[in-house]
Amino acid sequence: MSVRWRARRSRRRNGSRWRRYGDWLLALALLAGVAFVSARLERIATREYAGAVQIVDGDSLRLLSEDIRLRGIDAPELDQQCVLDDGPYACGRRARAALNELVQGRRVICEGWEFDKYGRLLARCTTEAGDLAQRMVESGWAISYGDFRAEEARARANRRGLWAGSFDQPQDWRSRDRSLSAEPPHDWFSQVAGFLRQLLGYGPAMDTQRAKEDR
Repeated sequence: MSVRWRARRSRRRNGSRWRRYGDWLLALALLAGVAFVSARLERIATREYAGAVQIVDGDSLRLLSEDIRLRGIDAPELDQQCVLDDGPYACGRRARAALNELVQGRRVICEGWEFDKYGRLLARCTTEAGDLAQRMVESGWAISYGDFRAEEARARANRRGLWAGSFDQPQDWRSRDRSLSAEPPHDWFSQVAGFLRQLLGYGPAMDTQRAKEDR
């Protein structure tokens, strides 16, 4: 057996050994990745809450200590003013009253998995009278923000609620208030971005949600 042949054989053995080590490391990395994604997906699972609610403003409420934002709509901020023919009026408070009238002590069921930048659950909330977000847009006291465009068009054509006068889009009103920041519409793009943020556990909304869960 020549020295050259023994050297080639030794190199093949060493190469085979390192390939096995690499395969083991890759398998461990894949298992760790699967475990990480599974754990994150559990956190992203749809949450459901039911019970009596406290109305915060025209598009948000509190249910069983969970802050919830109605998905797909935007309503005037609580202190926002709008204009009718006879002058300005408190449209933000009128929108809150409209949502309160829809609830009227009824049991509310909310479900969702996304969170907005403030850590509020973006949810679809219903009573036996129907979808709260849809009813708000139909009444004209909220506008489409990623959903319910047909309902908004009908409310606008019939000059219901906000459409009876003139008003700033809520996101435009917020942009002039330095204490409030812009929030993206609740469309498919924001859903994908929200899923990735939750999967990676990234962003201020996730920090807020973790703090709630730790309490």
